[in-house]
Amino acid sequence: MKHHQHTTSVEANTTPTQVVQWAQALTQLHARIAPRFARPEPRRRALKYLQGILSDISRKNGWQLAEQAEEARPDGMQRLLSSAVWDADGVRDDLRSYVLEHLGGESAILVIDESCFPKRGDKSAGVGLQYCGTTGQVENCQVGVFLSYVTARGHTLIDRELYVPLDWIEDRDRCRAAGIPASRRFQTKPELAVLMVERVHQAKIPISWVVADTVYGGNLDLRTWLEAHGYPYVMAVACNEPVGFQTPTGRRREEAALVEAVMLVFARLASPCDERRH
Repeated sequence: MKHHQHTTSVEANTTPTQVVQWAQALTQLHARIAPRFARPEPRRRALKYLQGILSDISRKNGWQLAEQAEEARPDGMQRLLSSAVWDADGVRDDLRSYVLEHLGGESAILVIDESCFPKRGDKSAGVGLQYCGTTGQVENCQVGVFLSYVTARGHTLIDRELYVPLDWIEDRDRCRAAGIPASRRFQTKPELAVLMVERVHQAKIPISWVVADTVYGGNLDLRTWLEAHGYPYVMAVACNEPVGFQTPTGRRREEAALVEAVMLVFARLASPCDERRH
């Protein structure tokens, strides 16, 4: 969770008291999500994991996180992420409530975007050859669709969905080995985005705008869902994407490039600086 701030170096202003307060706040947050863990061992290790993630260790892999937690082997950290029983969606909802308490306000914006995680093997759920925005090329990676909550007080992630390619969904044995439930069906990235925004809608969280890039802006079903539920949006689209717009003679549907040109003309005509008004 990031609060908006000036570019002055944080290190120059950080005091020992603040460090203690941050540690206490993390402990309090952990106490909030602790009931979501079925057993005491993963419950305690979850706090150590979070402390490791927020630490200054150079790499956040299982071995280094275990060393940071003063554990001899990474088995416990790996078990926490792979097989420990805990309510991940419940933790998500707890964190969302926490974010609203600290960052919530008027004119909140939802940002839909994806992030990619390069991988070497083929066992991680959803991994495969696909476009990786992190490196700008097609390579072996996982892709997650994320939802960010942004206000004048700061911004942070509040939801996530793993994109599982169709070839994975069609290979039930591979899904079973990776822990993907049999009920999981193929969903496009825009469909995953709708799932997350719908959860925000059901939680009755006030949102002023939804923004996204062309991966999502080019999806008519997503834009239609947002309009039907009263969410204004600003989304990038390809220049040949058909979009609807209102004119003095009624609603029209044209390619985005033409719509942009028409809107620029209207903007010039409406400008008080237009030469014909002098």
